Amino acid sequence: MLLFVMWKDGWVTALDEFQYFNRRSLYEFQSLLQREVDVARGQSDIRGGLFTLGSIHTEMTAILEDQASPLFNRVTDRIEIGHWDLETLFEMFRAHGVDDPHHRLFLWTLFEGVPKFYRDCFDQGVLHNAPGYRTETLRKMFFEGSSPLKDEADNWFLCELRGRYDTILTLLARGGPLSHGQLKHEYDRTGSGGEKQLASYLNALVGKYGMVERLQPILSGEKQRNARYVITDNFLSAWLAAIQRNVRLARIRPIEEAVAKADVAMQTREGVAFEKLVRQATEECSRKGVGDFALTELVSGYWNRADGGDIEIDMVAVDGTDRRIRFGSCKRSCGSHDGESLRQFDQHVSRFLATKTGAPYREWSVERALYAPHFADAARKAFSERGYVCVDLADFERWLTF
Repeated sequence: MLLFVMWKDGWVTALDEFQYFNRRSLYEFQSLLQREVDVARGQSDIRGGLFTLGSIHTEMTAILEDQASPLFNRVTDRIEIGHWDLETLFEMFRAHGVDDPHHRLFLWTLFEGVPKFYRDCFDQGVLHNAPGYRTETLRKMFFEGSSPLKDEADNWFLCELRGRYDTILTLLARGGPLSHGQLKHEYDRTGSGGEKQLASYLNALVGKYGMVERLQPILSGEKQRNARYVITDNFLSAWLAAIQRNVRLARIRPIEEAVAKADVAMQTREGVAFEKLVRQATEECSRKGVGDFALTELVSGYWNRADGGDIEIDMVAVDGTDRRIRFGSCKRSCGSHDGESLRQFDQHVSRFLATKTGAPYREWSVERALYAPHFADAARKAFSERGYVCVDLADFERWLTF
């Protein structure tokens, strides 16, 4: 009744953590709210409104978009609020003394820019520099009896999914980004289902739940058949690729062993996550008018075959105003930019410029850039002398926050 009176008197009501009302014990509240909403919509003298706030997309979708839900078709407007941007994240890291760039990459691979997760880290006493920060963070956040996130993904991200959605998500987490053909091959190996079933699940994960993103190579059309699929959320990807199976392993093996295995798997995830971080940071810098490259296209990678068997470039940035194009190679450590890696990088850039897609850029200013969490001064100087631009997390932080 209080809710109805507030609306009639012209109040605005906000219900935070609205996803909790999808729990069975609270489900009847949806029917109560449905009646109040329908009454309010039918009266011209109602001047108030209702905001429902929730951070778990699948749960909010189940409450507001499922045709069987009492609140189906009651939404009038939507506002989507994203994660912290990198400028805010860098400020938070500095405030808590998290200065090591590899530590920052580790945390970003796990939690991206979700404030709640960093608050959980603070509450558990792991949001600080420490020699064993990797194992300490994993153990306290996921593996101990009181760990706040040991059931987070299963309870919120995955609990509403039925069928074989989790199979697709796990395949993408452990092997992604994957082309449709690669995903189908792996999906078929897990059991019967067929092309139509996979397509149905995949379309829902992309369009309905927003849990999977369809990636296109830069400068390509939407109809090209070389798209790749990747999990949108870092936390869910890290959970399925590195943490979930090892949390289960800890039930029958020593925790130290399970944490160590999770740590090794996380290192693989960091390579993929770092590419995503570099692209987002480059776009954020350009949007705010800082940094060393102004964009006229969104940043993406490039591949001319879905499996990356011919040309594979981590990042391509285009500045059509000044006719500059930058090709980037991303590694989770400076040392991985070794002679063989650079040779392959240069070959792939040359092959791109020889293609029909790359031909218009042969007369542009062509830059080859190397990205890593940190470049020592000596390494930066050596790479620069060979004609490579070097960019690390300290550069992005300086551009965004000073």
